[in-house]
This record gives sequence, structure tokens and C-alpha cells, in this order.
Amino acid sequence: MRRFWGLWAVFWVGAGALAGCRSGGASAADERRVFRYNQPEALTSLDPAFARNQANSWAVAQLYNGLMELDSTLTPVPALARHYAVSADGLTYTFVLRPFVMFHEDEQLFLSKEDVTANAGLDITAARITREQGAEAARKWWIIQSQGVYASATRPVTAADFVYSFQRLLDAKTASPGGWIFRGKVLEKADGAPSDTCFVAVNDSTLRIHLKAPFIPFLGILTMPYAYVVPHEAVAKYGKDFREHPVGTGPFQFRLWDEGNVLLYKRNPHYWRSDARGRQLPYLDAVAISFIADRKTEFLTFMQGKLDFLSGIREGSRDLVMNRDGTVRADFRGQFAVQKVPYLNTEYLGIQLDSTHLTGEQAVQGRALRDVRVRQALAWALNKPELTAYMLNHVGQPGTSGFVPAALPSFSQALVPGYTYQPAKARALLRAAGWGPRHPLRLRLSTVAERKEIGEYLQKQWANVGVQVQVDINQSAAQQELVDNGRAAFFAKSWLGDYPDAENYLALFYSPNFSPAGPDKTHFQSPAYDRLYDQAIRTQDAARRTALYQQMDRLVVAEAPVIPLYYDELIRLSQNNVRGLKANPMNQLLLESVWKK
Repeated sequence: MRRFWGLWAVFWVGAGALAGCRSGGASAADERRVFRYNQPEALTSLDPAFARNQANSWAVAQLYNGLMELDSTLTPVPALARHYAVSADGLTYTFVLRPFVMFHEDEQLFLSKEDVTANAGLDITAARITREQGAEAARKWWIIQSQGVYASATRPVTAADFVYSFQRLLDAKTASPGGWIFRGKVLEKADGAPSDTCFVAVNDSTLRIHLKAPFIPFLGILTMPYAYVVPHEAVAKYGKDFREHPVGTGPFQFRLWDEGNVLLYKRNPHYWRSDARGRQLPYLDAVAISFIADRKTEFLTFMQGKLDFLSGIREGSRDLVMNRDGTVRADFRGQFAVQKVPYLNTEYLGIQLDSTHLTGEQAVQGRALRDVRVRQALAWALNKPELTAYMLNHVGQPGTSGFVPAALPSFSQALVPGYTYQPAKARALLRAAGWGPRHPLRLRLSTVAERKEIGEYLQKQWANVGVQVQVDINQSAAQQELVDNGRAAFFAKSWLGDYPDAENYLALFYSPNFSPAGPDKTHFQSPAYDRLYDQAIRTQDAARRTALYQQMDRLVVAEAPVIPLYYDELIRLSQNNVRGLKANPMNQLLLESVWKK
């Protein structure tokens, strides 16, 4: 505990120093200028090319922007793009960039005023800018001049920066896990490698992206942190150390990172965005991020008012905070604000349908599980409403439809009926498949420690229909390796959406996506399904595409390569003085419009 409170001293000294930047000194009131959150999972990089998990994504979302972003309805809308157009054949996307978007100050980005005006193709007189680009452009021009940006180490973003950033994702030397967002989608050479002309800077303010085939969810992909823009000068200078020397365009800029202890951001005084009343964002002076790994200590720290919000209520504190019916316990009501929204996460059980890498006992189980009657029986045996009620305090919706979660438009229990609790039907299917009291089915469910209690609940449910299941607990890395490489016959897993389109979930059953290279962990393979998938991603009519998604989801239900357990919900707790912090099904953390009373 001595080390813990020592770290908090460092945390508060740094945060107080940042909060005092405007007034010249820190005070109690300055604490309202600092937003404090905790990151219990490991943060590995501040480079958006490595934003593969929530910890990294939350951190980089404060530092960077992309062409597109998600609005409150999870619809992709322009961000650094001022506007965009898609060709009639769906193959060419053209983006016109916002003017006067500046990178954060960094010594690698120094440009004089003359350099910038020449590069941007702008006349230096405000009058000409007003006539050609409007009053808003002129206003921003004078702001930039008055703040002396051009005498500092910064420069404006151009289309060439996006070309560089996207090509960097695809470069093997970068070793980014995010190359998949473009690979197989953009224009390719004869050998299958991305074409040199798939990303084109037409001029400083116009970017074109050429696809090899129509892909309707493409704009959603461009909202992902992988697609944020970075300056080539900073990457060239810092190399692999760019992970701890980030330079972006976002509302906050990097100040200090003591890995595992504290991460500090300060306000970006040249941020490009203003609120509806014309006030420049962000409102906050600083963001301070701690790294308390223990969930109970994290919760205690929040209750002491030393954190401004928490995302998710874990097993250790769920019963403390919430009643069984999902409401907040009486002794906590009014102490903090609670937000509960659908979450783009499906918790499921997966079944390996490919015997190639199953050995020994796993191979024996695999043969039994390749019988669709067995898979269906395992699904009918589960009381999912009881699971969400007693194991999750009603945080989550029972998985009684398809694989696509409840937060997406194609979700429909009526049009995609799934498996309800029917143990008699489960027993009948098992008997038909040759399993019964004299010949009991024995399985091993591979999972991780945080899902142990749920695994033990499922174990009892299956025992009621005569299936003996042993729950094997693995470390997260070991579990991931087993599942990705097809060496677990029966496993527990979750799929958290990368972007808000049902295609991102249904891609898990598209046969070209076999793991470990792709997301098809079960190696499900169906020519009929593949044809529907190929049709859906090229269908521009939204209603028709939704109908195709539902048809695909029904096929997944029938074949049961996965058993959805529940569609997750997101619980956020925040201090009562926090304003402007909005929860969405992607669980994004966006702080540019947040303030504290």
C-alpha cells in the first residue's frame, strides 16, 4: 500500500501541474480541469497502429483523429474529412479535408508561416480566404496567426499524411495488427499485395481510396483508431519509440508516461473543433490516467472521489453496487451517476469444426461436436435468462437470438429465433446422436479465470441433460493461442465489435477468414453462407442488406458452430459533477466535450 499511495502522489502532482497551466498555479478548483480515469489492463502503445485493445484505443482516442468518426447513432460521419463522396460503383471514395487542422507541437514538425501557406496553397490575406473558403476558415486563420502556431513546431495535416498513415499500416516493417482493415479490400496488384495507387493524394486537401470490390461497411472501418492520421516526420525520428512520443491532431497532447504508474495529457490549444456555441474544445486542461490493476482497489479509489468514472462492474464489486434485478443498491443511490447501454459484445461458446489441429482427447471431443445434433443439444440445455439474472445481475440480454448483438439494426429475435431453455429437446437430440446414460457425452470447456463462475454454472446445466463437462482454466494468452490455432474443441470466447456493422460479427463464419489469420475461430464453412456474405457486403440498399444479414444469422443458428450466451450491456459509473460524458455501444471514451462542475 505504501507504493500505491506513493504513485498517487506522483499522479496528483503531475495532474495539478497541468491543471495550473491556465491560472499560473494549482488550486482545489483546478481539479475540475482534470479528468481522471483508471486503466486496469496493460497499456502497450500510444501509436494508433497498435490500438488493438480497449486500453490502447482509449488512450489514442484523446490524441488523434481520423477521416471519419461515429455519431451518437453509431453512424459514420466526417471528422478530419470535411465531406466525402462514394462513386456509383462503390469502388472509389473521395475525401476533402478540413482546412487548418494542425498536428500537435513537436520539434520534428517545425515550419515557418511561409512554408505552411505555400504548402496549403493559401493566399496569406484573410480577405481572399474569406471569399474562397468562408468566414469560418478566415476565423480559424486569424486564431492560428494570433497564437503563433507557425512559429512553433507544428504543421497542417494534408492528404499525403493519410496516404502515409494507411500505407504504414500495410507495411510489414511496421508489424501493425491493424493492416487487416485495408488488406483484401483496397485495390491490389496481381500478386495480391495492395496496389501503390490504392491511396492517392490528389492534392493537399483531397484524398482518394480505391477498393478492389464494393465493401459497404468501409466508412465504419475508417472510424477505427487504426485509421488515425500520424505525421511521417515524427515516426521517422522516433521509430519504434513513437509508441511513447505520440504526435496527433486530437483534443489533448502527450505530456508524460511513467509506464504502469501514470499517463498525463495536456490540452491541445490548437485543436480544430469548437462546440455549437463557437467555444474551442476541449473544455478540460488535462487528462490523468492511473494503472490500478486490482479491481477492488480501483472501485475503492472511485468511491473516494479520486477517479471520475469507471467502465464496467466486475464480479468483485457487482453485488456490492447492484441488486439482483440490476438496479443500484439503496446505500449507493445518489452517490454517483449510472449509465447502462447495450454493448457491442457477444459472449459465446465456440466449437471447433476442423479436426486438423485437434489431438488426443480434444480430437475425440471434436468428433462428437461435429454432429450438429450435439451442438444444438448443448444450446437447448442452457437457461440463459437465469444466467443473466443470477450470474450477471441482469447486466446483459440473454443470447436467445443469433450471433449479432442486440445493439445492431439487424438484431431481431422474431426474425432470427435462437435457442431457448428446452432440456427435453436437448435430451432427445443427444439420444438421437447416440449419447445417453449408458454412453455419456464427456467434454472439456476451455476458458479463462474471469469466466470460471459462468463455466461452472454451464457445467451444472449440461449435467441436467446427461452431459459431463470439465471446465479447464487457462491464462488469457494460452487460451487465445489454443483457440486461434484450432487446438481447443470447445471454448468460451467473446467478440467485441471493431466497428458497428453486423458484417463484423458475421465475418466470423466466412470461410476465407479461417483463423489464425482471420476471425473464423470455429472454421465454419458453408458455400451457401459465403455466397450470402459476398452479396451482403456489396448491397447498397440498407433494408436488403439487413435482410441478408438476418438470413446469414439464421444459418449460423441452425448449424450452431457457436452458442451465444448473452449480448453484453455496458455499465458506467461517473462522479456527479461530470458532464458531457456519453456512453455508446462501442464503449468509446471521448473526452473533448467533457467538463466538471
